[in-house]
Amino acid sequence: MGENEFAALPVALYGVVLLLAAIAYTILTRALLPLQGQGSLLADAVGSDRKGKASLALYAGAIPIAFFIPAISLLMYVTVAVIWFIPDQRIEKRMKG
Repeated sequence: MGENEFAALPVALYGVVLLLAAIAYTILTRALLPLQGQGSLLADAVGSDRKGKASLALYAGAIPIAFFIPAISLLMYVTVAVIWFIPDQRIEKRMKG
């Protein structure tokens, strides 16, 4: 993106890569949960997977926006990174309790 001065197409393609990674994470999570069983630490920690769903929505929304205002798409990508940087308190509580 930097070599092309954040042109629309590279920003959108970066979003596609991020979206595919988020989809892969979602598939992996859904495949692991049944193996752990109900009430496992993993199932409790994932819960409704708000972060995962928010990531998918932001990435999917940022891709078409990139063709009009690439800076907004970049802001959306950074927002997802910030969301995942903040620790999930449910995991912390389960590990201590």
